[in-house]
Amino acid sequence: MKKLIEFRNIVKAFGSQVVLKGINLDIYENEFVTLLGPSGCGKTTLLRILGGFLNQDSGEVILDGKEISNVPAYQRPINTVFQRYALFPHLDVFDNVAFGLRIKKMSEDLIKPKVERMISLVGLEGFEHRDISMMSGGQQQRVAIARALVNEPDVLLLDEPLSALDRKLRVEMQQELKRIQQEVGITFIFVTHDQEEALTMSDKIVVMRDGVIQQIGTPLEIYNTPNNRYVANFIGNSNIVDGMMKKDYLVKFDDREYECVDFGFKPNELVDVIIRPEDIRILPPNKGKLNGQVLSVLFKGVHYETIVETRRGASKTVTLHVVEGRDTFNKEANEMINATDFTVDIEDVKNLTNEDLIARANAQAWVPDSEQDISITTVENGLKEESGSYPVTFRTAKGTSITVNVKVVKPIVSEDAKYQIGIQAFDVYKTVDEIRESMAISVDLKTWADAYAWELDTQEEVAIDDVRFDFEPNEITAGDYPVTFLTEGRTWKVHTTEKQEEDTAVSIDFGPDDIHVMHKEVLS
Repeated sequence: MKKLIEFRNIVKAFGSQVVLKGINLDIYENEFVTLLGPSGCGKTTLLRILGGFLNQDSGEVILDGKEISNVPAYQRPINTVFQRYALFPHLDVFDNVAFGLRIKKMSEDLIKPKVERMISLVGLEGFEHRDISMMSGGQQQRVAIARALVNEPDVLLLDEPLSALDRKLRVEMQQELKRIQQEVGITFIFVTHDQEEALTMSDKIVVMRDGVIQQIGTPLEIYNTPNNRYVANFIGNSNIVDGMMKKDYLVKFDDREYECVDFGFKPNELVDVIIRPEDIRILPPNKGKLNGQVLSVLFKGVHYETIVETRRGASKTVTLHVVEGRDTFNKEANEMINATDFTVDIEDVKNLTNEDLIARANAQAWVPDSEQDISITTVENGLKEESGSYPVTFRTAKGTSITVNVKVVKPIVSEDAKYQIGIQAFDVYKTVDEIRESMAISVDLKTWADAYAWELDTQEEVAIDDVRFDFEPNEITAGDYPVTFLTEGRTWKVHTTEKQEEDTAVSIDFGPDDIHVMHKEVLS
């Protein structure tokens, strides 16, 4: 296959932001090439440089063996279909398609058969004299493609032309674009951030990130053997875990060694391991490689997306003390006051202000009849930097007061030595009304308990992924309730055609061919 386009060390910056960082890419005749990546990765900039709408800061653009950086856009054998189509609203379909040929002053006798052929190619026979404004988005896109192709360019550039279409029409146009490209036999370069579009239409996919090409390959190569975690996450659904390549064809993750088909890594090199959801099988307990529990099942139309947990994270259980409201009425002053007990970390005692104590006790005072708030002017406490229970009194200017019990405790850290995660949390004291009025109880419980988790070796924070409790917030009554905070364990996303029941014990299985090992990303 003949090499048609060569990008050589293309660099482009806008001000201080470098959007293309030395791009090298070869594109061949009759290829359908997709530039794939998120917004801002540089894909449209590269397309515009090829089209002649932008000049690179350095590097060469070679078309059919000739350097074209100084060739203006209108002299390049390249046409572009833009995201907005850029059709002429005052012209009908035929005249829109014929516009470029008339600019070239081609004879009408030659224009008519060329335009009719292109209109037929894009499936718009009978629409030749239709008003553009009366056409759907998909029909307008077909007109834009016909207008670009009628000039018989060597290359057609398509800048996210499907983004404005609804999903059903977008899928139909993906198939149409591939058919058109194969029929006209020219090179298509397509820009998108949609992985499905890239996988469906492309002969070659170029995955970009921050102005750098991450991987070039066929859809199967990109999907089955991604170069790194970024590409794996961007193309399709992925289960990605940290691992160690013990030696060629043997990888270790989650404390077990597995045979695989990968090689060429250093002994004991830290790696990323990917197993696609469709490559995992769900079996009865103890029949597969890892036992687990079904956490959730979601029907996706052609398959069930099943989440299986095979390892719990670090956890910490505390007690939620739920009490009835302790309203105290000062009849002489006509004031009500309320506050609740709470727990405090011994290390925080010296830094607690009166405002902190009021907030932690949820201390508040008000006039019974009007519900008008009254300021708490005095906080009396004898807190010490020693474990124990201490009274704290809140008082208004008129002497209305309430005393609560504050527990000063040393934090007890739960450590998961196996996975090097620490987690801590404190007992919580809340009224029935506070629990029932919570709009996001899991979030509030983490805040009230000052729940926190971290990596034991790096001290970096670890997200608390789950809060488990056995009560209905809207129906809670006074009493003590266990609350457990957990960091994320190991969950696997599995695509199956058979529905699993939630909370069912299962095992998951995969073979050497299902495991793909990747080098760790090195970010600049």
